[in-house]
Amino acid sequence: MTIEDRDDAYLITHALATDTLSRLRDAETEQVAFRKGLVKLGRICGYEIIDGAMETEYVPVETPLEETTGERVKGLDDVVIINVLRAATPFVEGLLKAFPRAKQGVISAGRDEEAGMTEDGEFPITVDYVKLPEIRPDDTVIVADPMLATGSTMVAVLDHVLDEAEDFEDLFVLSAVSAPAGLVRVSEAVPEADLLTVAIDDHLDDDGFIVPGLGDAGDRAFRTV
Repeated sequence: MTIEDRDDAYLITHALATDTLSRLRDAETEQVAFRKGLVKLGRICGYEIIDGAMETEYVPVETPLEETTGERVKGLDDVVIINVLRAATPFVEGLLKAFPRAKQGVISAGRDEEAGMTEDGEFPITVDYVKLPEIRPDDTVIVADPMLATGSTMVAVLDHVLDEAEDFEDLFVLSAVSAPAGLVRVSEAVPEADLLTVAIDDHLDDDGFIVPGLGDAGDRAFRTV
């Protein structure tokens, strides 16, 4: 199993995930390679969720020669992926390669950088747009954002998700890089969510950015710097 329990989060340790993340961290990785890396990382994480968290069932299979027993993943058609705009867009593109029939939702949410981080390590969050599909009791919900820093944005996003969903099979928060403070904030605010990440970094700087991190994933993916 390449998902390890680290108290406040589950760490995805697949070798290809850590290799891809290392390339994303590199300041010399340019926009196209960065976007492709986020897509690749999303796909790997999707496969890890399937392998580590979804059940399988035995089914009859008719081969060209005779009937045998095969094994299929249950619930692949009952997945909702929520894209936290904008940085998660290529990340979600990769997830959809693992869950091609997933329903999709989008939430545009961002922190007020001008207001700055409070003494408690939080930011004011603005949510500009919410469009979610129906979330049913059998659904597995994956909320994707490459960076989980202070956790302020994710808590605001999850508030909207929980307002829309009375019940669900599983709720995953998926990130590429996370800060310890953000993981604690989200796990305390939404204890029913399982937090999945490829790396737990050292700390947040005074401006609320993850260190060592990988820079601003949205700016690097969309070349807005």
